[in-house]
Amino acid sequence: MKTIILCGGKGLRIRDVSDSLPKPMIKIGKYPIVHHIMKIYSKYNFNKFILCVGYKGEVIINYFKDLPYIDSDIFFNYSKKKETFEVEKYIKKWEVQIAQTGNDSNTGYRVFAVKKYIKEKNFFLTYGDGVGNIDIKKLLNFHFSHKKLVTLTAVRPPSRFGEIITKNNLVLNFNEKPQVKIGRINGGFFVCKKEIFDYFNKNDIETCSFEHDILPRIAKDKQLMSYDHKDFWMPMDTNREYEVLNKLWKKSPKLFF
Repeated sequence: MKTIILCGGKGLRIRDVSDSLPKPMIKIGKYPIVHHIMKIYSKYNFNKFILCVGYKGEVIINYFKDLPYIDSDIFFNYSKKKETFEVEKYIKKWEVQIAQTGNDSNTGYRVFAVKKYIKEKNFFLTYGDGVGNIDIKKLLNFHFSHKKLVTLTAVRPPSRFGEIITKNNLVLNFNEKPQVKIGRINGGFFVCKKEIFDYFNKNDIETCSFEHDILPRIAKDKQLMSYDHKDFWMPMDTNREYEVLNKLWKKSPKLFF
């Protein structure tokens, strides 16, 4: 199965850190956050990634092009014009498709733009700015068990987020910014069937939001389920969250796989 990661964001609420970087390239410890996200999937042997790039996408391209040189011991033999390096075992398994999805595109368009790369019946989808010790195998097994179109991972985060309303794990209402007491929210880490592309309207593909347009349509048809994740999860939307995540990295790096 392939994993789509939305990597086109500008990170407007974290500009002090990301002025020269696309948001997924902001570092937690020694690696960009997108690298940590990929490690989550790689731990469960899902190693095929589609990165939907946009704002400063060349930074992401150069990172993966240079990755063997960033974190490896390298031997140069100039007489034979050879070089050898030994990357981490999990990186050796990675297959990374970079997809140019526009500098200012909304999340819905970015997802639809990579439809051509999805050949299997199911695929993973997540944002390029949130990490957690998600058990991807359990998430996938739950998705297979209910046979609905989409599973999202529900988490309990800081209270500034919106809320999803569920009953027996069926999402009854998807409201990203309600004026209600906070419960569980959409933490990303989706599993989707290919049929979700039927929910994209030709008239608004260029501007649609995956969260505000596509997911509510799917929820209305009772095809959106939530998988409860009760352990560590955190986004990196603000400078404060950037600082907290880097402190966590120093204190408990195992949280980041």
